[in-house]
Amino acid sequence: MAKIMRRTLAESAGLAILLFATVAGAGESRIVDLEMTSDLVPDPVKFSVLLPPDYEKAVAPLPLLINLHGGGGSRDMLKTQRGIFDDVWRDGSVPPMVVAMPSATERGFYMDFRDGSEKWETFLTGQFLEKLRKDFKVRTDAKGTLLTGISMGGMGSLRIAFKHPTMFGAVAGMEPGIEPVLKWSEIRPKHRFWRGDGLLQKAYGNPIDAAYWEANNPAAIVAANAAKIRDAGLQIYLEAGDEDVFWLYEGAEFLHQTLWEKKVKHEYHLVRGADHVGRTLNPRTKEALRFLARTLQPPARDPAVERSRAKIDPLKRGLKEKDHYSLP
Repeated sequence: MAKIMRRTLAESAGLAILLFATVAGAGESRIVDLEMTSDLVPDPVKFSVLLPPDYEKAVAPLPLLINLHGGGGSRDMLKTQRGIFDDVWRDGSVPPMVVAMPSATERGFYMDFRDGSEKWETFLTGQFLEKLRKDFKVRTDAKGTLLTGISMGGMGSLRIAFKHPTMFGAVAGMEPGIEPVLKWSEIRPKHRFWRGDGLLQKAYGNPIDAAYWEANNPAAIVAANAAKIRDAGLQIYLEAGDEDVFWLYEGAEFLHQTLWEKKVKHEYHLVRGADHVGRTLNPRTKEALRFLARTLQPPARDPAVERSRAKIDPLKRGLKEKDHYSLP
């Protein structure tokens, strides 16, 4: 009974905040801080929602972007990113969308823990997504439901999208905290020097369940699930800085090569001179958002491309070999 009352009070307070923000911030983007209860993860879950300018005037449902913060972060990261969204909305390179960021376990990887004590993947793809669709004017189709994240959030967004490719239209994983291997036995100290045994055992079991680790490793998921990802049409963006202090460019490059080998089309950026933090993140985030925008509304036909193909395609007809993506 107490939990039901707490949920009612929290939701009422959240609606009051939303109403105030809508009235006070007409014509501007605005952030709404809310919380919800769940039996899947530590309760209550605090989350923030960024609403684009003139949200209340939107007639059609808007795209929904679930945005996952990095390790040690919280929903407050969305407040620091608000200016980035304002910029791309202002210049028209990204359409208005609703952006939601939950405060997750600081270093919980956005996954279902091996022992069942926390189930972030189940929560995000279930209760959280359902609440956002119920309470906000957002699209409910896969194409209009997007994922992104940075560092731990990049890892989480890629894992969730690869495991549930029919639920999302696109994912943009920025400098994801992933290892450049397919199996737990292949991990070397250089791949996990910033992650202690206790942290990994909390997520993957004590002792580490190697099969469970592999089942939650983005590259291994691609290797085992490539046909499903291709068939779903999931659009994928992957990036990292080539001076990342955690050497995460190795994991990003490995995932890029795995996607290439499995013929899963994607866009990949190894950003020259970029580190894990610092001044490069704002422009890199804008590039990731613009990729997501392109998946929502693909470019119109390009006459120059059509003229080029009309000349070049006939030259391919006598070839006995196929291109990389057409090979079985």
